[in-house]
Parts: sequence; C-alpha cells; structure tokens
Amino acid sequence: MRPAKIHILTARRLLVLVSTAILLSSCAWFPSVKEQPYKLALSWGEKGSDPGQFNDPTGIAVSADEMFVSDARNGRIQVFDFNGRFIRQIGKPGEGADELGRPMNLAIVNDELYVADYWNDRIQVYALDGAHRRSIGASGSGPGEFNAPVGVAAGPNGDLYVADFYNQRVQHLRRDGKFVRQWGMTGKTGFRAGQFNYPTDVALDNGGRLYVADGYNDRVQVFEQNGDFSHKWGGPFAMNISGPFIAWFATATSIAVGPQGNIFVADFYNDRVQKFTPGGAFLTVFGIRPGGPAHTAIAVAVSAEGAVFVANFDLHRVEKWVAD
Repeated sequence: MRPAKIHILTARRLLVLVSTAILLSSCAWFPSVKEQPYKLALSWGEKGSDPGQFNDPTGIAVSADEMFVSDARNGRIQVFDFNGRFIRQIGKPGEGADELGRPMNLAIVNDELYVADYWNDRIQVYALDGAHRRSIGASGSGPGEFNAPVGVAAGPNGDLYVADFYNQRVQHLRRDGKFVRQWGMTGKTGFRAGQFNYPTDVALDNGGRLYVADGYNDRVQVFEQNGDFSHKWGGPFAMNISGPFIAWFATATSIAVGPQGNIFVADFYNDRVQKFTPGGAFLTVFGIRPGGPAHTAIAVAVSAEGAVFVANFDLHRVEKWVAD
C-alpha cells in the first residue's frame, strides 16, 4: 500500500506544481491594464491625392511642432501641424534622386527626415523644409544594400539602423552608408533571439538601445548599444505566437519611443496601439473598437508632449490620441 500512497502524493504534488506554473504563466501572458487608455482627440484625411488626402498612409514621425506622414501610393510625404492643418509636401513619385517609391516608416533626427523608400531600395534623407540631401543604399542583399527597407532610425551621430524587410535583417550603417553590423541571417527567417520574420520598423532610445518591431514574429526585440541581444516580448515566450489578447501582437508594423522612454507599438491586424515599459511590461492599449474597420493602426509616433499620432491605413487618415 505504501507505494500506492507515495504515487498518489507524487501525483498531487505534480498537479500543484503544474497548476502553479500555469497560473504564473497566465499572469505573464495575460497582464492587466496598468494605465487608462488614450482617447481620440482629432482625426483628418480621406482617400485621394489632394493635399490633406491619403492613399495608404504607412509611416509617421514628429518634429518639435510638425507631423510628417508617408503617403505611400501617392509617393510623397505630407507635413501638417499638430492640429491637422496641411503645410507642405516633400518628394514626388518616381525613381529619381529626390523621388519616392512607396515611402514607409519615417524618423526625424537632428532636423533631418529619414524615409524608408520601399520600392527604390534605399533610405532618402531630406531637410525638414523638403530639400533633398542624400540617398543611402542600393538594391541587393550585400552589406549596405536593401531589399525593401521598411523602417529606419538614426542616432545623434547620423548612424543608421534599417529594417531590411525581405533580407530578414536589421542593418547598422554609418552616415555615409558604410556597413557596421547586422542582426539576423540574410534572407532567412527565424524565431530565436536575434532572428527575424520580416522586420518592419526600428527605434532608438536616449541610451542608444535598439528596439525592433519583428513584424511577422509578432514581437519586439531589444538590443544593447554594443549590439548584444537584451530581451524580447509579445505573446508566450515571444516566439511567433499571435493573438488578440493584450500584450500579444498580430503583426507589429511600427514602433516608437515616447518622451518618458515608454514603447508604443502599432499592432496592425489587431487594429490598435499598445504601450509598454522599456522592459516590455504592458501598460495600456487603445484604438478602433471591435467591430470597426480593419487594418487601422499601421504606424505610430509620439510628440514631446506625449500626444500619440497614428497612421490609419484602412480609413486613409491620421489620428491624434491623448492621455485620458
């Protein structure tokens, strides 16, 4: 009889351990909301090609007092004030030195606008007044070459970090395009740390830490200034498991660092923006309510005052969200 009792006690202990593990995992995988969601304060735009209209807005960035929007199929960047008033246009469709072929995510550093020029396989750099300054990169899979760049970030010294979509990697380049390093294996997808499945955007914090929207792995990956992997988050174990739950993603398409260092992620197929601490702890979520239009949050940017601007892909408009 003793062996049977020991067996029963062991089974009970195992059940307790498993139940405890599941409970702890649930707390990690299904966190609660820590902050109130943001509220929609303003929206503007509709489908078209006139000033203030869009045809697939896909990227967004802010300066001290202006907001820049990638108007992808119109092959241009439109500039607005924070109240939605059109100011000017940058670029035009084409393959020329100062032209754009489906501009995607944007970055602004040191009064320069960096544009991921998807179809032209390069990064275009403009002054904020629209003057073209330089082009970086060319088509290919070698160092310093791109196959559909979709996201770009720049350091204070002009170093570039580029989400190289079809090459399945993120590249670090000097200001002149000289190759420094890359993360990910060229042309190969993966779900382990430091591997990517169509990376879509990148952002730098004030300490030089690199945040990567690892698009179809449905997660965020973080790398230290020296290039070492730091941490990742998104769904169970951040291993390419998508879902509609909070702190999970269904294709992360854009990432931005807020003025207090928090991380905002455009969660495209879930039609929302999620906010996290730099360590990946979930804070809040906001966007179109269930039952509304699909594919609404493709790009996100945050002003110095904390207003969140979202490129609404499906409705061809821009939205301004503020803390409630």
